[in-house]
Amino acid sequence: MLKQPEAARRALPSVDRLLNSTELQALLRQYGRPLVTDAVRALLAAQRDALAQGGDAETLEFDLPAFTAACAARLEREMQPSLRAVFNLTGTVLHTNLGRAPMPAAAARAVAAAMMSPVNLEYDLAAGERGERDSHVERWLTRLTGAPAAVVVNNNAAAVYLALNTLALKKEVLVSRGELIEIGGAFRIPDIMSRAGCKLREVGTTNRTHLADYADAITPRTAAIMKVHTSNYAIHGFTAAVPEAELARLAHERGLPFIVDLGSGTLVDLEQYGLPHELTPREALAHGADLVTFSGDKLLGGPQAGLMVGGIELMRRIRRNPLKRALRVDKMTLTALESVLALYANPEKLKTELPALRWLTRGPTDIEAQVGRVLPHVAAAIAERGEVRAISCSSQIGSGSLPVDLLASHGIAVSRAAKRGPSVEKIAAAFRALPTPVIGRIRDEAFIMDLRCLDDEAGFVGQLAQLKL
Repeated sequence: MLKQPEAARRALPSVDRLLNSTELQALLRQYGRPLVTDAVRALLAAQRDALAQGGDAETLEFDLPAFTAACAARLEREMQPSLRAVFNLTGTVLHTNLGRAPMPAAAARAVAAAMMSPVNLEYDLAAGERGERDSHVERWLTRLTGAPAAVVVNNNAAAVYLALNTLALKKEVLVSRGELIEIGGAFRIPDIMSRAGCKLREVGTTNRTHLADYADAITPRTAAIMKVHTSNYAIHGFTAAVPEAELARLAHERGLPFIVDLGSGTLVDLEQYGLPHELTPREALAHGADLVTFSGDKLLGGPQAGLMVGGIELMRRIRRNPLKRALRVDKMTLTALESVLALYANPEKLKTELPALRWLTRGPTDIEAQVGRVLPHVAAAIAERGEVRAISCSSQIGSGSLPVDLLASHGIAVSRAAKRGPSVEKIAAAFRALPTPVIGRIRDEAFIMDLRCLDDEAGFVGQLAQLKL
């Protein structure tokens, strides 16, 4: 006689029988046969394993309604998108890990329309012949920067790579030692230069570089002088750096192009919005730069892209590089970028229309008032499981932009209740497990939520009832 668990295991229905059952037909219509079949097989295998390991046959007796519910739950989890909207309450506005700048509503609508229809991506409607895809945004980039021409690739690292590969292949490029940066994702200027096929020639020292250092380093093998934005760090104290205008003058006297990599890059003077000044492409070109590279998805507030502006002949050479095709952007990126660049034509509306700039310029008084509205709801959701309090804090711009400048802000701190309740790590995990995950930061034994970037206050508060601690 078979033991009870073995009998129960053998009594489990077959995959075909379950797929033909009335109970699973709704799942088959919703998810399709392949996915439902995989889920049924996985759940049956789990039940067989439980019985084989001596599980209680009575408690593990096959229950078709319960099995159907488990199958539905499994399929729902599998079909949940991997990329999900989150609440960025980290205090870092342009958070690289959270997608940097969110798109304006106008850009999102334009991208949706472009995705669902053929578009004139590389077609000149007036001439009735093939066109250049960069032309859709070049008109805005030249207008906003004063450059004669522009090229777009998939990110700023690609822009630097393509520029160096085009202009300095098998030759040397002069860069100050103090500008040999490494940013997130192990992007290093020396590595990019090596992969681009040119040789880095370091000049000066880490903290002080003079014009004579550049002049003395120029040889017949020199192809360009390059100035790199220090991005995510700053050097203080006994320092010296050569202004762009002086470097441009030296480069042009020696017949060399002068390249400026702004890293993040902004198209407006941030000081007019109460933020620290950041060199703009227009200013860099006015100082004599022949080529300026910068990002589309950081301070500019658009999609991921690498933007190059400069002289017509330089841009022509870059476009003709075979690598340009490998690094080009698609119609969605160009559509979003065009929409965002168009916002800059009306500076008066930019602060309200561009989410990144709206968050960066949000006043601390407004944020503090929001904390006052939201805190009671957080406290009610936490109950006796933790301690909730309002705090003053500092936000940062992020993505290598103005690394030492902080923005006064306010937030909510949730810490472990005295001698009881979950740890701060479990509190943070519970907020991440909400339908729209809440991403904060842990500091001083508390889970901190900086509300600077909280636009959807109702959505945040509305899901707190589902917090499980």
